[in-house]
Amino acid sequence: MKTEHSISAQAVPDKFARSSAPAGVPQETVAQKIGNYRWTICALLFFGTTMNYVDRQVLGLLAPELQTKIGWNEAQYGYIVTAFQAAYALGLLLMGRVIDVIGTRVGYAVSIGIWSLSAAAHALARTPFAFGAARFALGLGEAGNFPAAIKTVAEWFPKKERALATGIFNSGTNVGATLGPLVVLWIASRFGWQFAFLSTGLLSFIPIIFWVRTYRRPQEHPRLSAAELKYIQSDPPEPETQVAWVPLLRHRQTWAFLLGKFMTDPIWWFFLFWLPKFLSANHGLSLTALGLPLVIIYNAACVGSIGGGWLAARFLKAGWSVNRARKVAMLICALTVVPIVGAANTHNLWVAVALISLATAGHQGWSANMFTFASDMFPRRAVGSVVGIGGFGGAIGGMFIATFTGWVLQISGSYLPMFVIAGSAYLSALVLIHLIVPRMQPANVEVA
Repeated sequence: MKTEHSISAQAVPDKFARSSAPAGVPQETVAQKIGNYRWTICALLFFGTTMNYVDRQVLGLLAPELQTKIGWNEAQYGYIVTAFQAAYALGLLLMGRVIDVIGTRVGYAVSIGIWSLSAAAHALARTPFAFGAARFALGLGEAGNFPAAIKTVAEWFPKKERALATGIFNSGTNVGATLGPLVVLWIASRFGWQFAFLSTGLLSFIPIIFWVRTYRRPQEHPRLSAAELKYIQSDPPEPETQVAWVPLLRHRQTWAFLLGKFMTDPIWWFFLFWLPKFLSANHGLSLTALGLPLVIIYNAACVGSIGGGWLAARFLKAGWSVNRARKVAMLICALTVVPIVGAANTHNLWVAVALISLATAGHQGWSANMFTFASDMFPRRAVGSVVGIGGFGGAIGGMFIATFTGWVLQISGSYLPMFVIAGSAYLSALVLIHLIVPRMQPANVEVA
């Protein structure tokens, strides 16, 4: 017996077309009237996520130069990164709940405003402590991005399209990471590192304007057709009552999501904040020479993000269950990360870039499915809180790996232990997730 997830992506629009088409009107004409405005909302999330990652990446890109100019050592840099992770963890814990209560329109706008000001404030820092304070404020603001985005996808897309929509907006992380080397390194080399922080921070205010002017909930949006609203709401209806935060921790589905994020998010943080330093230390790249390798790596990650979402959607379209489709897609992504272990000791820059590119693509494909994992098992009204809880776990893991990486490099100078951890984290996480939720049953949030 087919579930709603095994219906093809075209089945629902065709059903509406047959039910509403007057005699003599071509089916494709009616199908076009369903509309695609939901993808405009996805584009807004992509835009915001792109700027989110440009801002958080600036420090990592400039770390080799700032380490000399400001005078921090490897352990101190680890503490600066940890300050961001601590605030990000706290912010995710709070912002997910806040967004569930006040809604994505206001909550996301406030989040963007906080992180934009904090990003620009890095230009005033002159000591490791000041950088740590600026990173802490940035982490608080940036924490609102993913709870808001995942909740928006749950509101604007039927379940069969959520992995693809998540993969598309999540690819903004990779576009932001790609733009960073191109824009930040160019600005810093010509106008100084302070202007690199200031300009990218101020540019991040732009998404607020588009978001506030454009975003409404589907049922309140004046530009959404009745047919598209019906398609968006084609999943079984859900109650609109708020879900208390603490009872969510009683569900094993919450813990599967939280532990999966705890084990794998730190690997992306390691990539984001240490890859420039790794390429500089192990392959002798200057500030301006970092651009091309990082652009290649993060473009591969962009392909992985969309590909991971597409892969799960393809499996669902083929009639697979959500459980099978999601976990097989995650397994494929996890396997692509394993070869990164070889990147630590290769002396060939482009071999290292290829292995790291494969790993970042695998991570982002995994991440697209992990985010959708939350909306697979929880109703829309709880998704923001669940994503916040999982993001909190990922940020706590990021705190540990930031401090640990600083210590490892300060003591040994070798990146091998970190690449071994990266290569094994995803398969280990998938085994744990499967043990906790072997069938991915939806959580009954009405049961305390």
